[in-house]
Amino acid sequence: MTTNLPEQRQPSSEVLSKAQKLEQLRRKIAAIPAGNNVDALPESNAEPVRKVETPASTDTTRSTLRVLPVPDPIAALLPHRGLARGAVAAVDGAASILVGLLAAATAAGHRAAVIGLPRLGLLAVTEHGGDLSRIALIPDPRDAAVEVAAIMLDGVDVVVLGLSGAAVTPSRARAVTARARSKGSVLLVTQGNWPGVDLRIEATVTGYRGVEGGRGRINAVQFDVAAAGKGFQRRTQRMEIRDGTGNLTWKALDGAPKNNASDTRLLEAL
Repeated sequence: MTTNLPEQRQPSSEVLSKAQKLEQLRRKIAAIPAGNNVDALPESNAEPVRKVETPASTDTTRSTLRVLPVPDPIAALLPHRGLARGAVAAVDGAASILVGLLAAATAAGHRAAVIGLPRLGLLAVTEHGGDLSRIALIPDPRDAAVEVAAIMLDGVDVVVLGLSGAAVTPSRARAVTARARSKGSVLLVTQGNWPGVDLRIEATVTGYRGVEGGRGRINAVQFDVAAAGKGFQRRTQRMEIRDGTGNLTWKALDGAPKNNASDTRLLEAL
């Protein structure tokens, strides 16, 4: 007896074509840097994009889009007057500098994530003009802080990573740094050792205003801020954060502040 077996159905050219189009779309999505606003993805049957010569004026605009804003006195210390996308920066010393960087980025509409810093002053972020609705908080990542940071680099513009005194191995640092580069995000590390950073910002409290003889209300804090990195030498600036009308403002200063020796304990608390 002869049995007629059903013929094997071959995938049609139409199915293969759709699969190929989906794969192309996935690659295009993966190639989009984090934080870029994309109104719509190109249709699968769209014509190839033609190369058009761009006027010189647009180069400045593009370079501006590749830099995240920072407070003006800090901008004067940096080569591009901001945090270059894809960079890894270490921020050490006074926490107000880190808060200011976070506030400036979110106030400009960028999204951020804060990992491993449960005591970060969120009220201070709003006083600096920051937008808390644009900040994702992961206060206790346990032993996976670096891994969580690597994941968050996919979807936000700025990732702030508290290392709790840990030293990251060069191999792990290189992998996460490469991810920040490919996604166009900025990684700010603090309270630990991250090898091979592009930029290092250090801040030391040097004075304050508003307190005389141990009494009064602090209305301004002064800092010595230093920045150094790949391609530029160490730069320093004395600056002040002042509380004027409920909002904190930044100002570059000249000269040395006068400290009251009797208020050393208060100065150390800052």
